[in-house]
Amino acid sequence: MIFYEPIKRLIDITASLVLAVLFLPIWIIIPLLMKLEEPSAPIIYAPKRIGKYGRTFGLLKFRSMRMFKDKNGKPGHAFNFWRDNPKLFEKYKKAGWKLPLDKDPRITKIGRFIRQTSIDEMPQVFNILKGDMSLVGPRAYIQTEAEPEMTDAVKRYGKGIKKYIDLSQSVKPGLTGLWQVSGRNDVDWDERVKMDAAYAKRQSILEDIAIIIKTPFAMISKW
Repeated sequence: MIFYEPIKRLIDITASLVLAVLFLPIWIIIPLLMKLEEPSAPIIYAPKRIGKYGRTFGLLKFRSMRMFKDKNGKPGHAFNFWRDNPKLFEKYKKAGWKLPLDKDPRITKIGRFIRQTSIDEMPQVFNILKGDMSLVGPRAYIQTEAEPEMTDAVKRYGKGIKKYIDLSQSVKPGLTGLWQVSGRNDVDWDERVKMDAAYAKRQSILEDIAIIIKTPFAMISKW
């Protein structure tokens, strides 16, 4: 579609500005609740993610994980937790790089709520305005999922998974997407990748609009 990208960008800018204003109370309430639970911890977390054509960017999120100290006593994010819990890390990888929220010791109390409701992803409207992301698109991969060798992914799902990852990275990752409105965390990781690849191949504004309409209902279903 010739006009797909400019129309999509116009929708991205308009929608992200509207969302930034519409959810103004969230920008105030959620940080206050986070500070009550962990006063010294940061509000925003910006993990490295892989976007369009493999470009790395900082994905903005309300922090939903606890801060852990490293061996030198320096506070850091939850990735430090895996260093001391290798068995749980293997379980996390085998489950498709996820754990149930109620069984994940890294998640804070407010973190469980904002994850279930997808509020933790609201700061990504600023990623959209910057151009790193789109309102609708594939999931943004972490480096261990989409590194050049993709050791874990290929070992678990076979070499065929690479073509799906490459295709899904031909477009910008999204705040919402096909897999989020099709079962979210109930969808296996390899099926998410295939969904994202199929979405990227179609490049349909009508599909984008349908996903935008479905997203609030998908969020509410998790409450």
